[in-house]
Amino acid sequence: MSVPLYQAKAELFRTLGHPVRIRVLELLQDGPKPVRDLLAAIDVEASNLSQQLAVLRRAGMVTTWRDGPLVMYALSTPDVADLLAAGRRILGAVLTDRDGLLDELRASGGDR
Repeated sequence: MSVPLYQAKAELFRTLGHPVRIRVLELLQDGPKPVRDLLAAIDVEASNLSQQLAVLRRAGMVTTWRDGPLVMYALSTPDVADLLAAGRRILGAVLTDRDGLLDELRASGGDR
């Protein structure tokens, strides 16, 4: 039996629900990187990074291959970068709206 689309979408967003995974995806937007470079750029233990990379691999958001002694990672599709960009735009709009509301509350004395 196939999974309903809304459930598959929920799984996708759960995959994005960890800061290390988001950071890995952000770093991979610039192109493939070896694990050692990801580890140098993210302040986590190697075992934690390995776990988060495995989650991203299982979800199909990254691909991996060996290049000699290096294990390389890359985004599986440019759509992953598009999704991250959409997240930034949404976050910017939400925060802008909150800042505007906060300014409005301060200007009105908070009695509206």
